[in-house]
Amino acid sequence: MNDSFSLDGKVALVTGSARGIGAAVACALAAAGADIVVHGRDSVDSVTVSQVRALGRKAVAIDADLAERTEQDRLLAGAVGAFGRLDILVNNAGIIRRAAAAEHSDDDWDAVLELDLSSVFRLCRLAGRHFLEQGSGKIVNMASLLAFQGGIRVPAYAAAKGGVAQLTKAAALALAPHSIRVNAVGPGSIMTDMLRGVASDEAAMRMVMSRTPLGRIGDTREVGDVVAFLASNKSSYITGETIYIDGGRLALNYTV
Repeated sequence: MNDSFSLDGKVALVTGSARGIGAAVACALAAAGADIVVHGRDSVDSVTVSQVRALGRKAVAIDADLAERTEQDRLLAGAVGAFGRLDILVNNAGIIRRAAAAEHSDDDWDAVLELDLSSVFRLCRLAGRHFLEQGSGKIVNMASLLAFQGGIRVPAYAAAKGGVAQLTKAAALALAPHSIRVNAVGPGSIMTDMLRGVASDEAAMRMVMSRTPLGRIGDTREVGDVVAFLASNKSSYITGETIYIDGGRLALNYTV
């Protein structure tokens, strides 16, 4: 492996990494050489821990409800304590609530914004302080294609992810003088449990395919690979950016 792609000796915390995109990110970072702190809301599924260890890296699991502010402090402290350092934070944990904008409840709005945006801000702040003391570090946030598009029946999620993209820029500007980089990725249609729920609906899947120039659904590993790139020294001149992993879907918006 080219040294600049290598994450040997690094420690990464990936929130929401018990399954789905978060698990793929954890494995991609481990494949590049990082030891991993696996996070889940309740009892963390050991599958991701086992997968990381099978790649020859160390892994520990920490459960924390990131909707609770005190849990965010505990998670960061636990991650640093587990390996004695923290080099990479990936803010992946999130939820989605579906309802028409006129019917979207205050409770759903508050729940989504708290986890998908406010907790990301607080974890960026906590990790940023640690990275400043340490003298190095990288943050990768999970935005979404809906940070750019409005989406349908997901007003809180779209607002939160748009906020994540802007928070990424603000944090990047604040930390750039210290060579600490902050970026985000914006997945499009990726085969996760959420998408599998509609995979049996042929009409819905045809619509998804028709909106994706590459003509297929993305794989979680393709998201993980981009995160690993942003966490490596190969992306050393990239900060404040959101890289969309969408099979060309945003480009289609500009087709005349």
